[in-house]
Amino acid sequence: MFNNLAQKFDAIFSHIKNRGKLTEKDIKETAREVRRALLEADVNFRVTKQFVARIEERLIGEEVSKSFTPAQQIIRIVNEELIELLGHAPVPFQLQGGFASVMVLGLQGAGKTTFCAKLARFLEKKGRKPILVALDVYRPAAADQLEILGRQVDIPVARGSAGDKNVKDLFARARTVARDKLCDTMILDTAGRLHIDDDMMAELEMLQEIAAPEESLLVLDSMTGQEAVNVATAFKERLDFTGVVLTKLDGDARGGAALSVRSVTGSPIRFVSMGEKLGDLDIFHPDRLAGRILGMGDMLTLIEKTQEVVDADESARLEKALREQTFNLGDFLGELKRVKQMGPLDDLLKMIPGMSRALPKDMSVDPGQIDRLEAIISSMTLDERARPQIIDGSRRKRIARGSGSTVQEVNQLLKQFQQMKKMMKNMSKMQKRFKMPFSFN
Repeated sequence: MFNNLAQKFDAIFSHIKNRGKLTEKDIKETAREVRRALLEADVNFRVTKQFVARIEERLIGEEVSKSFTPAQQIIRIVNEELIELLGHAPVPFQLQGGFASVMVLGLQGAGKTTFCAKLARFLEKKGRKPILVALDVYRPAAADQLEILGRQVDIPVARGSAGDKNVKDLFARARTVARDKLCDTMILDTAGRLHIDDDMMAELEMLQEIAAPEESLLVLDSMTGQEAVNVATAFKERLDFTGVVLTKLDGDARGGAALSVRSVTGSPIRFVSMGEKLGDLDIFHPDRLAGRILGMGDMLTLIEKTQEVVDADESARLEKALREQTFNLGDFLGELKRVKQMGPLDDLLKMIPGMSRALPKDMSVDPGQIDRLEAIISSMTLDERARPQIIDGSRRKRIARGSGSTVQEVNQLLKQFQQMKKMMKNMSKMQKRFKMPFSFN
């Protein structure tokens, strides 16, 4: 989502990279370019004005260290101010005590129902036993959608029949079902509208009063830009929500909502959703997002994603295979499958510091390429995967036919695999020569 903003910031920093020192004219010009970049990203104009004023004040002030180059000075100050704008530090999501409820708010189309399922999965991993509660009695098939999502994450769903319209009664029955099933967390999927109206707000106020939720989360569609901030402001006038959830952060919109919503509403961003899979939900970290916007990468998130799909035993086995040069196409196939679980490859690459500048601006890694590699390896026998050197011409033709690819594509895969093994061998030699600790991660 922040590719355009990141590119604009990179251009601003590159423009002053070779300056010996910052003059007041340079600072004014840089501030003007930062202001333009933020406004084009659909950041609230008041937020932009205050943000740029703070940067300008700090650059002109005495706190700028002479040990930094002009570009370093600006990057450091912009990074610190971005972190402050986004919330300074993550707000932990920890439900206290035994039985608890979480009320999920938002308009139709923001991703509210899907978020409920993602949150249920997230809480289950934290040791809670959640139940999804369908309280949207207006949107056709809303309860059906929640039930389907519940089955996908193996979470129970409490719902009424098609004719049930009394939300208060539905909630009371759902609470009884939750206790009967020994669940300790009710996730309330409330009704939304295409736009805010008084009836919806009155119902949500009533529900919030009787449910007394420990957390009330407002789900906002990041791709709607400034309109998402307007929605948050309207909800804040009637309801007391404890945090914001930004969905569709992996989209291609300008992203102003993420940079504006906390400052405008005073409510912290609690979660971000950057994918369609039900595991694509992350606690919001202001420093990590600021780092990605400024091209510094996000190694902590990348490490966390890796740890989710590679356990300690598997990591140790792969480390041994790499060290002893026994890494084969079967291992490679397993790694391809794990990479797919971690999310889009181009997003993962941009989490590596400096990679966003090194990659082409319009780069988009074709997810189908991994599928094609997977199909080719899957068409090999176990013996061929373990000993690729036995794959002769006739075997390559059979593998190509079986995978729906060409012999040239099979040849290319085998060549790339040999190059990768050679690189790993050189890395291993270097590790032994300089007595460096070997680590797969």
